[in-house]
Amino acid sequence: MTGLTHLDSKGQARMVDVGGKAATHRVAIASGRITMSAAARAAIASGTVAKGDVFATARIAGIMAAKRTADLIPLCHPLGLDSVAVDFALDDAGVTATATATLTARTGVEMEAMTAVTVALLTIYDMAKAIDKAMVIDAVRLIEKRGGKSGIWRAEPAA
Repeated sequence: MTGLTHLDSKGQARMVDVGGKAATHRVAIASGRITMSAAARAAIASGTVAKGDVFATARIAGIMAAKRTADLIPLCHPLGLDSVAVDFALDDAGVTATATATLTARTGVEMEAMTAVTVALLTIYDMAKAIDKAMVIDAVRLIEKRGGKSGIWRAEPAA
């Protein structure tokens, strides 16, 4: 009908059958950004946010979210992840979060990496919202994926 893997011939949602696929080592890298006021950025940088260590909490939240992706995204396969790393880069306008998820399986980990980034950024917002309620989360996207039938894919650099 549509050629989309999550729809059957009648257009109804279905979980993709990956049973016949070979297990391969897979890696997905995603990133996203939160922009904020100078005051919020300074509090995060200096470790003076009242709720505690923003990056440590956001890192744990991102890792936990990656592990629960199948509970959040209806047609995702539950995966036994090998690793999830969440890193942050602070700059003059805010924070960029990057998540890397890996496993050896029959399906990829793109959704897990993007979920990790999104929840990490939401956690930063939650921890610093008393300082800046106008923070903006954006630019969540897949940066790279490796493994499986399609091999290596990399996003074009952001404009």
